Parts: sequence; structure tokens; C-alpha cells
Amino acid sequence: MKRPRRAIVLAAAGCGLAISLTLSGCSSDDAGADRAAAPNVVAPGKPGEPAKTLTVDEARKARGDDSPNSADFGYVQMMIPHHRQALVMTGLAKRYARAEQVGRVAERISAAQGPEIGAMEGWLSRFGKPRAEGGHHHHGEMPGMATAAQLAQLRAARGEKFDALFLKLMIAHHQGAVSMATDLLSEGRNTLAQEMANDVIAQQSAEIGRMRRMQPDAGQTP
Repeated sequence: MKRPRRAIVLAAAGCGLAISLTLSGCSSDDAGADRAAAPNVVAPGKPGEPAKTLTVDEARKARGDDSPNSADFGYVQMMIPHHRQALVMTGLAKRYARAEQVGRVAERISAAQGPEIGAMEGWLSRFGKPRAEGGHHHHGEMPGMATAAQLAQLRAARGEKFDALFLKLMIAHHQGAVSMATDLLSEGRNTLAQEMANDVIAQQSAEIGRMRRMQPDAGQTP
């Protein structure tokens, strides 16, 4: 009886590549003999391109080195306090926002960025790094961060003035996050970090558009 062959499918996953092994009809008695057989490796091509058959070694090389580099660590370590400041601002919006739509966008931001902080802290723990090298990063290193004076102004504002200032600061905050995430895509190496950055770009770019439409005059800075 002819022994089933092992099929290895190399598929694109996010910004990296993932290898999945499909084993069929192999028992513990013949697993050793089966490992001696050279497996088929199918790498799907880009749209419009044919698939390629690779050896296992070629597949490993195609997958590349996914270990985090300094850009990955720096991005995640800085994005955590960046997100935390957004939660401070949305917490103020829950108390002081006058317009219902401003309150809703603040809730949306809070609901998204809270879990993202947990995911990023889990990523750092997985790779054995602290939340921030040297204990903290200066706000000047993180684009879009509100200054202490701006946060004080936001805490003191009420009604329409609060709404206008919140939108101004949060749009700038989101733009900074999108800039950091875009840089990570070109400088980083870890697939999961890049996936998190892609989520930031997609979600916060959409929220920037919503907040701009809420501003009293799109042609003027409130």
C-alpha cells in the first residue's frame, strides 16, 4: 500500500509568511520513515502568478527572520504610553463632552485602545522586554502627544470649548500614532508588531476622518 505523502503549504499571513503542516495517514509506527521522505512545499504566488514548489530549506528562507528588532521594541514601548494618554483624554470626554457624537467617538477610542494596551504589554512579556527602556520615554519622542499644559486646558474646558479642544488634540494624537505605525512597517521585522501597527493605521485613520467632520469649521483650527 502506497504511503501518503506529507504536504506542506506555505501561505501568506499578514505582513509575513506562515507554514502549516498537513499530515494524513501517518501512524506513530511509520512516522520516522515518513520523515525521511522529501515533502512537497507549495508557495502560492502573488495574484496572477503561479504557485511555486520549494524545498523545506527554501521555505524557511522565504519565511525570513521574524524575531523583533529595535524598531519593533521601540514602537511597542512607546505606543503603550501613547495609548494611555488617549485614555486620559477620553475619560475627560465622558465627563465633560457636550456633543453626543463627541462622547460616542471617545467611547469608541477607549474601547479599542484599552485592549490594545493589554495586547502590547503581552507582546513585550512574550519577548522578555520591559514596557519602556530606561523606565520611560519623553513625550517629545512620540508624535501627537499632548503637553501637560494642553491637558490642563482640556481639564478646565467645558461645553463646546471642551468638544473643540478635545477634537483638536485627539486628531493630532491619532495622526502621531499613524505616523509611528507607518514608520514601524518600514523599519520593523516582527509580523505581530506589524499587524498591530496596521490595525492602528486603519482604525485611527478612520477616526481622524470622523473627528474632522465633527469640528465646527473644517477649514479652521478650533
